[in-house]
Amino acid sequence: MTLKTRSQMVEETRAKLIAAARKAFASKGYAASSMDDLTAEAGLTRGALYHNFGDKKGLLQAVIDQIDAEMLARMRVVQEEAETPWLGLLAESVAYIEMALEPEIQRIMLLDGPAVLGDPAKWPNQTACLKRIEKTVQALVDDGTLKPVDARAATWLLNGAVLNTALWIAAADDPAGASPKAVEAFRWMASGLLAEG
Repeated sequence: MTLKTRSQMVEETRAKLIAAARKAFASKGYAASSMDDLTAEAGLTRGALYHNFGDKKGLLQAVIDQIDAEMLARMRVVQEEAETPWLGLLAESVAYIEMALEPEIQRIMLLDGPAVLGDPAKWPNQTACLKRIEKTVQALVDDGTLKPVDARAATWLLNGAVLNTALWIAAADDPAGASPKAVEAFRWMASGLLAEG
């Protein structure tokens, strides 16, 4: 029989709380999910929640970080499968927009997350994503695929369009009807950056 180290026990506790919260936040929403229900579902105490996450808001941030990492991994796969860097940038942007149709992402990332944690563009995980996109945009400007625009400005405009489109879809009365319209409009808007010919 092997004894678990303290760090393994801490990680298991965190994982249990995140899994319970993710399930509750997706099904009931953040506001309707009580800390007592979350801890009972995980078989832990409120003290474990406070110790590991500070409060319910900290737990929401941990859930969002986990979902965001999964979304980024999915977007990277789509981007890497594209024939060109430009098509890869478009593909990952469209993938993000289309993820707004998934109930868990819709509820946690696009509705409750911004309501509780504020502007998603200012979440810590956005910084690395923006730097990566800016690097891609700069390379596309440098190789003549895109017009000679400022890469940072273009990155923020593209990112803002993608994020706000996903937020719009999540809040729409008919998300499934809004999504294809949003994707089409985004493609037209983004294609305006392409160099002539």
